[in-house]
Amino acid sequence: MNNRIREKLKLLTTEPGVYIMRDKDGNVIYVGKAKNLKNRVSQYFRNSPKPAKVQAMVDNVDIFDYFITMSEMDALALESNLIKKYQPFYNILLKDGKQFPYIKIDMKEPFPKLEIVRKVKKDGAKYFGPYFAGIDVREIVKTINSAFKIRTCNLKITEKSRAKRECLNYSLGLCSAPCTKRINANEYKKEIDKVINFLNGNDDEIEKILTEKMNLAAQNENFENAILMRDRLKMVSKLKQRVVANLPKDVSKDVFAYYTDGLSGVITNMVIRGGKILGIISYPCLDAELEEGQTLFNFIVQYYQNLLVPNEIILSHDIEDKELLYEFFNKKVNIITNPHGINKNLLNMALENAKEYLNKYIEKEKLKYNNTLGAVNSLKEKLGLRELPLRMECYDISNISGTNKVCSMVVFKNGEASKKDYRKFKIKTVKGSNDFASLAEALTRRLKRLVEQNGESFKEKPNLIIIDGGKGQISSSYDILKSFGLEDKIDMIGLAKKQEEVFFPNRSLPTLLKPGSAELKLIQRIRDEAHRFAITYHRNLRTKKQTESILTQIPGVGPKKRDALLKAFGTSEEVAKADIDLLQTVPEISPTLASAIYNFFKAHPIDYSPEE
Repeated sequence: MNNRIREKLKLLTTEPGVYIMRDKDGNVIYVGKAKNLKNRVSQYFRNSPKPAKVQAMVDNVDIFDYFITMSEMDALALESNLIKKYQPFYNILLKDGKQFPYIKIDMKEPFPKLEIVRKVKKDGAKYFGPYFAGIDVREIVKTINSAFKIRTCNLKITEKSRAKRECLNYSLGLCSAPCTKRINANEYKKEIDKVINFLNGNDDEIEKILTEKMNLAAQNENFENAILMRDRLKMVSKLKQRVVANLPKDVSKDVFAYYTDGLSGVITNMVIRGGKILGIISYPCLDAELEEGQTLFNFIVQYYQNLLVPNEIILSHDIEDKELLYEFFNKKVNIITNPHGINKNLLNMALENAKEYLNKYIEKEKLKYNNTLGAVNSLKEKLGLRELPLRMECYDISNISGTNKVCSMVVFKNGEASKKDYRKFKIKTVKGSNDFASLAEALTRRLKRLVEQNGESFKEKPNLIIIDGGKGQISSSYDILKSFGLEDKIDMIGLAKKQEEVFFPNRSLPTLLKPGSAELKLIQRIRDEAHRFAITYHRNLRTKKQTESILTQIPGVGPKKRDALLKAFGTSEEVAKADIDLLQTVPEISPTLASAIYNFFKAHPIDYSPEE
């Protein structure tokens, strides 16, 4: 513990709040909340035994900041926002994009339908799920539609509205046609109640209906439909296999089991709805909390931000902040931390899954480490770099005969691609095909932003700059680095494709890394990624320019009509393929103009083949 931390600990208050741990470079490595800031933060810096993951975090702390809040709930909200903002290494980080699907039924509509959604809203609708781990929600919806005559269309059906005629589903016996008033709202609601009954865990009626339909189709020698019903019955059977013995059908609960070896950890979540295990999923997690129960608390808060909370939650560890969880859920939930009977069996099943997952995860992480951070460490040693290349930037130029010149900047952090930090440069000042000058322009613009600390994406200093090229490219690029006075602060190398030789500034002979080594594969990956990114940007520019210039060359086609054509056909290539009748379907295109467009492309055939 340094003196700055020691002095700051004296200033801590006993109020609730949020604390932020930073490393020597000022990076946020952990965010936590506390009911009592002084007690919680002080615990991290006492000379008492700590879990290995906590000690690893503390060893990297250079200073901490804190914010006082009005309440624990305010601290919880602020903590969540700061974790999303900074993505700290020692916090649990669940990806928002991975939201599980639900089946939604809006009971406020007179004739509701089934919808697959990934966001649960407080809109009064009924939601069933989440579905994952081998259960395809789309197959469930298809199975329901095969058994019950529920509409699938997007029509806005009211008591007064009436469609001209029924759709094909009505003729096939798959819809009761509420759109033409073939069924009233009360009768339709009875069908919806059957659907809800099935989604709540009662499979008998749907199994009976599908069996009858299958047998009837077979008797009528409609074997295609009989096979379809058979497949739907398999889905119902698959769901029945997930029934938990001795558990009532109306029971819904979530089970969370946390297992750790002291350094790595896994939380396994088991979802039980309608008496069935809908899924079991495991999440590797690294959370620098002092108590395992608090780690579970942190996980649960993130987990339920986009999901429905069941009436019962079973946990492998006790948590202190149950009242805060109730406030977060905005409902009273039965939280069980010392289960018995069937609940204990479910928790043991989740724990076994967590243990097995952790063993596989550790092996996978070892391999990942060797290819990422392990390769970063090896690269520093083999090339004699001044710093660990934790942030590497690679630059590549792409153009065709000096046109549409672009430069890519690809960023790897800790040995992995950091796509949010990728940047692309459109070369503005260079005439003709001159890769040296193009690289110089791109590097000048990037390093100027670094020196001026202008732009969030350019503020972070790279530890290593990699140029796609040999001695000539690295020499001219190094001149740019020197012009900003950064030659002693940032390492720079060039990677030549032919022999995969590594060139350093002011060295005549290249360095050769061992073929197939992790460090060589690492710089090859970033070089190939820079090449791909540059070509993709170049092609997009060329296609856009080509599209705009070709269509506006046609007499009578201005920007408005060009946009209408692109909206209708997607690309100028598709416009060129269209006949006169198809062109006339675009509202802004008259028969005369359609004929002119068709004749233009007939007289000016265009080669759209990709170029390197």
